[in-house]
Amino acid sequence: MRPLASLLAGVVFGLGLVISGLANPAKVLNFLDVAGTWDPSLAFVMAGAVATVALGYRLVLAQPKPVYDTQFHLPAATVIDGRLLAGAAIFGVGWGLAGYCPGPAITALALLNPGTLVFVAAMLLGMRLGPILAAKVPRLASAG
Repeated sequence: MRPLASLLAGVVFGLGLVISGLANPAKVLNFLDVAGTWDPSLAFVMAGAVATVALGYRLVLAQPKPVYDTQFHLPAATVIDGRLLAGAAIFGVGWGLAGYCPGPAITALALLNPGTLVFVAAMLLGMRLGPILAAKVPRLASAG
């Protein structure tokens, strides 16, 4: 049952990305271009997402345990350190340059757009190289 629930959640999430326009890099880039061709419609998507998560976390975490696991797996880190800030900056620059973040990029793979294929390949390469580079540069791995 757990794989079916995971598949259903993924399909609903992917459909939400497509319907909201987040899988369209032009729409995302227009949202980020506040001094030019600004399209504020994604602000409503974000507001809806924040409201849903705020309510969802309260309802779900009020339960003694998740439906398909023995415990909740919440992040333990509470410190805002150099690694977090660097990762957020890299994520933001990539999103601003390409108009994609990982979820919508995976969803948009179905369209076989060459730009999407290049972005996803670069994203996967970065995900693979990140831990390798962090291990080779210990100061970077423990920056804070």
